[in-house]
Amino acid sequence: MSKPLVAVVGRPNVGKSTFFNKVVGRRVSIVEDTPGVTRDRIYAEAEWRNIAFGIIDTGGIDAGSEEVIPASMREQAEIAMDTSDVILFMTDGREGLTADDRDVAQMLRMTGKKVVLVVNKIDTARIPADFYDFYELGLGEPIAISAENMLGIGDLLDIVIENFPEGTDQQEEDLIRIAVTGKPNVGKSSLINEILGENRVIVSPVAGTTRDSIDTPFEKDGDKYLLIDTAGIRRRSKVNENIERYSVIRAVASVERCDVCLVMIDAQDGVTEQDKKIAGLAHEAGKGIVIIVNKWDMINKETGTMKEFQKQINREMAFLSYAPSVFISVKEKQRVDRVIAFAKSVAESRAMRVPTGQLNSLIADAVMMKQPPADKGKRLKIYYATQVGIKPPLFSFQVNSRALMHFSYSRYLENRIRDVYGFSGTSIKFVFREKGEKDNV
Repeated sequence: MSKPLVAVVGRPNVGKSTFFNKVVGRRVSIVEDTPGVTRDRIYAEAEWRNIAFGIIDTGGIDAGSEEVIPASMREQAEIAMDTSDVILFMTDGREGLTADDRDVAQMLRMTGKKVVLVVNKIDTARIPADFYDFYELGLGEPIAISAENMLGIGDLLDIVIENFPEGTDQQEEDLIRIAVTGKPNVGKSSLINEILGENRVIVSPVAGTTRDSIDTPFEKDGDKYLLIDTAGIRRRSKVNENIERYSVIRAVASVERCDVCLVMIDAQDGVTEQDKKIAGLAHEAGKGIVIIVNKWDMINKETGTMKEFQKQINREMAFLSYAPSVFISVKEKQRVDRVIAFAKSVAESRAMRVPTGQLNSLIADAVMMKQPPADKGKRLKIYYATQVGIKPPLFSFQVNSRALMHFSYSRYLENRIRDVYGFSGTSIKFVFREKGEKDNV
C-alpha cells in the first residue's frame, strides 16, 4: 500500500531539515551498517497518531551555488507538485515575510495540492507583530512552530494527517506497481521500452536523461501493471546540480510507491557501492526486489561466468539473499521476457499468507530440529506464531522472553519458513512479544 507523502519546501535556512529530523528522528528505525542509510537522508518514513506517511526534505541551495533563489524555489515547488499529497511551506518567523516567500506561495497556490503554511522559529508564546504579515500569502492560517524546541509540532502534524486524501492507501489490489531503479545510464528506459514494445521513454547515452519518474500502465497475459521509470540515482558527491538532487527525491519516492523494485546493475561495472545503496532503499522499505544484471552481452564469457557474477552479488548484497537475479541484455533482447514474470512472482510472494495451523506445525518441527537458545539456565520457548501482515509478510511470535531470541535463531526460523513457502524476492519481518503484550506492528 502507498503511504501519503508530505513535502517540506521553503528557502534555505528556514529550518526545513531541523523539522524533518525532529519528525522522523524518533520514528525511523536506523541500522548504521544497513545499505541505503545516509547521514543526509532526504526521504524517510514517519508516523503520527498511528498513521504512517513519507516525508521529503527538499533542501535548499548549496552554499557555493550560483543559482538565483527564485529559480531554486521553482524546482522545489515542482517537486511538491509531482510527488506529495500535502505540502508544508516553511517560512522564517524571525526574518519575517520575504519576496522569495511570496514567489513560492504564488507557485504553490497553482498546484492544486493542500498547502499548510508554517512559520518556524517562533520560540516563545508571544507572537511577533510581523507574524500576521504571512496572511498576505493567501494560504490560510499560518501555523506557528519552533522546530528546534519542538513547540507546536504536534498540532501541525494533526493538521497534516487531517488533510491526507481519503483512501490514499486504497490502491487497486490487482495492479502490480514496478519501479525500475539504478544508476544513470544502466538501461532503465531501454528496458521499459522493450517491455512495452514501443518507445514510451526517451533513451539517450547521456547519463541523467530521465529527470522525472514516468508512470506507464500496461497489461500482459491478463494482468495489470504500472511501470515506474525513475531518474538515475547518483552518488551524493556527484549530485551537484539542484535538478539532479530533485531527481533523487523523485526516485526515492517512486520506490515507496511500488510493489516490486527492479534493481538494475551494469554487468560491465559489477556490483558497486551505489548499487548496494539503491538496493538498500528498497530493502529498508520492505519492497519486493528483483536484481536485473543488464548489458550481459558486453561480458566476455567462460564456463561459470554467470555463476561467478552471482557469487559477487551474494557477497556484496548479502542482505538481499532472498532476491532472485536475472541476467539480461536489453540491446540483444536476451531474457527480457523473464523480467515481468519474475516481478509478478515476487508480488505474489509479498502478498502470500501462511495459515496459522501450518505455521505453528512448521515452527514446532523447526524447534525439534534445533533447540532454542538458553541463557543462565533459562531457555527460549515459542508458544504461538501467526502471520499478522503482508507486503511484506509479517509474523508475530509469542515467547517467554524476547531477550532470549538471538538473531541467529531468528534467521534460522526465517530460513525454515522460506524452505517451505519460498517468499522469493521479499523480505520477511518478525515481531516477538511476551505473554500479555499486544503486537506493536
